[in-house]
Amino acid sequence: MTGSRVGNVSPVPDHVTLREVKEEDLAVFYQHQLDTEAAVMAAVTPRSHSAFLAHWRRILADPTMVTRTVVVDGEVAGNVVSFPRERKREVGYWIGKRHWGRGVATAALSGFLGLLEERPLYAHVAKHNPASVRVLEKCGFEVVGEDPAFASIGGESIEGFILKLAG
Repeated sequence: MTGSRVGNVSPVPDHVTLREVKEEDLAVFYQHQLDTEAAVMAAVTPRSHSAFLAHWRRILADPTMVTRTVVVDGEVAGNVVSFPRERKREVGYWIGKRHWGRGVATAALSGFLGLLEERPLYAHVAKHNPASVRVLEKCGFEVVGEDPAFASIGGESIEGFILKLAG
């Protein structure tokens, strides 16, 4: 989709595509998770370079994981993943901050959902991240519960929402 700029709203990029994750994508993913504002929104503590690479190499070696790199106009913009947790299949995504507010997360997640046959799907998101809740809702997820212990950062408990995409 293309669109003209209206006020402070950027048009959706012309090209949001998904592809297999490549080793060289990990350097971009690593930089994304170092961004303080993004880490706070996702309710995660950034990993060291070695811990981050070890984490992603485990993900890529795990046959139960589904991973894709999000590419916008030829640039690595983030990733989308699906994984089993507690006998349920979940989805998650991380979009680099320079691509926020442009429809990239919604386009990427929507395309990714088309690759997954299993339903229902679940997602967890921090309550203080309404933009991510909205992305999930635009893709058909509904809030079905709350997670009072979604994450813990520095000893502080972060509350979250549980969302579900029914079959």
